[in-house]
Amino acid sequence: MSDHFADRLLKAIADKKTPAVIAIDPVYARLPAEISDHRELNDETDAEAALDAVLEFCRNVIHVVAPLVPAVKFNSAFFERYYSEGIEGYFELVQEAVERDLVVIGDVKRGDVGHSSEAYAAAHLVDSEFSNLPDLLAPDAITVNGYFGTDGVRPFIQAASQHAKGVFVLVRTSNESAAEFQDLVTADGRKVHEVMAGLVAGWAGEPGLVGSRGYSSVGAVVSARDADTARRLRELMPQSILLVPGYGAQGMSAEQCAAFFKSDGSGAIVAAGRSVIYAYEEPRYLELYASEWKKCVEQACRDFVADLAGVVKIG
Repeated sequence: MSDHFADRLLKAIADKKTPAVIAIDPVYARLPAEISDHRELNDETDAEAALDAVLEFCRNVIHVVAPLVPAVKFNSAFFERYYSEGIEGYFELVQEAVERDLVVIGDVKRGDVGHSSEAYAAAHLVDSEFSNLPDLLAPDAITVNGYFGTDGVRPFIQAASQHAKGVFVLVRTSNESAAEFQDLVTADGRKVHEVMAGLVAGWAGEPGLVGSRGYSSVGAVVSARDADTARRLRELMPQSILLVPGYGAQGMSAEQCAAFFKSDGSGAIVAAGRSVIYAYEEPRYLELYASEWKKCVEQACRDFVADLAGVVKIG
């Protein structure tokens, strides 16, 4: 296994022939009836029962998508809401995904002043080193809030470098109100997200962070509906792998995502979540597979992969 995150991710993309990533953000109320109606799992007000149902769902999704995509992304918020047992469940799923040869991204969006970031980095990028705890694996990479500046990001970059992990720094996010701050124009004429992109480019190019394929272990989270913004972000961060959310349920098309890739089809990964993991709610999949929810998820994943293949050619 490569000791550089970007090299590992690029190999996984080449092996699966797709840059598709499945975002697994489980909500109890949307679980398939096969799971939530089970007599031991059907009480949303019972934290243990609800978490068991959520984890059962996530494990099944992992098993379904693992042969089809190179990576999965877990948003830690959906597990933290179940307190300590939820956090333990999150790390159990990381282990499950790693055992299925998936690259795992922890969508934790951490960031703080330096000493606090050091603690966050140790919690989320370093495998457990406590003798009285199980051998918990940290994700291969995490998302980081870079708006604290260099001293807030530096501990994450250092931990990633030391442990062959990666970070994706929030640059231009996919939420509706992102423009309220991230698109503001600064005194030098750049938008705030362009300033952040410039910082990311500087961090990404630091000694020891760039792998054999020319990409850094410092990536970026970017989303934009217009091609000009997408191409500009791609241009500003040439050594960073771009994590592109917003496909599917959030309204972005494969064509819009394609602008974040380089001409050789490298340099970005695209995440889809609700449009895949809750595919059994969609009439078009129900018509095909009725109550066989895992087949619905599999078909939606295949459709996502095919959609990207129509606009991005993996070399």
